[in-house]
Amino acid sequence: MRKSKPKKRYVLPDPKFKDTMVTKFVNSLMYDGKKSLAYSIFYGAVDLVATKTTEDGLEVWRKALNNVSPSVEVKSRRVGGATFQVPTEVRPERKTALGMKWLINYARNRGEKTMTEKLAGEIIAASKGEGAAVKKKDDTHRMAEANKAFSHFKF
Repeated sequence: MRKSKPKKRYVLPDPKFKDTMVTKFVNSLMYDGKKSLAYSIFYGAVDLVATKTTEDGLEVWRKALNNVSPSVEVKSRRVGGATFQVPTEVRPERKTALGMKWLINYARNRGEKTMTEKLAGEIIAASKGEGAAVKKKDDTHRMAEANKAFSHFKF
């Protein structure tokens, strides 16, 4: 018998927008426990997005996160000596977590000078439905579609 599941930890809303999603994003953006620096990077990026797009920066960020979050993914499943890539639905919490992770990782790999500019550029690109993070989501969906024949091996 497995142990009981750990209690769900809830994060506090951020000081500026009073939103828990922002706090989760900042927590995954943070390096070495430097949360105030991560907040300043995020708020700066949102302000930069607002000036570049003349829309509400937080709404553009939410739209970008929606465009990046995958709905299906593939998981490896071993059946009779062979490993199959089985497409599975993604839970809502994991969906947003993956979207945040991809947005941050591909922002870090961009060519701009500061992390604020990189994050703002990736958010704007993702909100338009382009950029590396959206490409990652499309590749994940394409892989799940290609392996649809193995969906009867579900977990």
